[in-house]
Amino acid sequence: MNIIYPSKGEIIQRSGDLHTKVYVVKKGLLRSYAIDEKGKEHIFMFGPEGWTVADNQAPEVPCDLFIDALEDSVVIVLEKNLEREDIKARPLINRLAVLQQRIIMLMSAPAIKRYEHFVVTYPDIIQRVPQKMVASYLGITPEALSKVKGERKHK
Repeated sequence: MNIIYPSKGEIIQRSGDLHTKVYVVKKGLLRSYAIDEKGKEHIFMFGPEGWTVADNQAPEVPCDLFIDALEDSVVIVLEKNLEREDIKARPLINRLAVLQQRIIMLMSAPAIKRYEHFVVTYPDIIQRVPQKMVASYLGITPEALSKVKGERKHK
């Protein structure tokens, strides 16, 4: 176990890295994201305090995700061999549950339902990240996010 203190904007993992780690956020905010061939960022997930952020590739396989700090953070770094690590199960369970819900929603739910799920899942993040990042996470444009927020107010 190791503790790192990434500064806001610092990239702690790059797509293509091998032997990536598991990051448990004690303080601050991380995000994981991919960048497509056109250079567009697609946010996979946010990692606020108490959450775990990692790429799901095996250690010897190049990872798919970038991970960076959106705020100055305090992060516990663990090896991917979780059998050897003393890790609490709750952050991992949170992560898996949110990912499963997110995949299902991206396949079937309208944007307003995805936004409402985001607000419930990440109640504090809405004020902590730019709206373009929220839109990226939801898989919609910033303009569509403004429209969704307006629709939600009129409900």
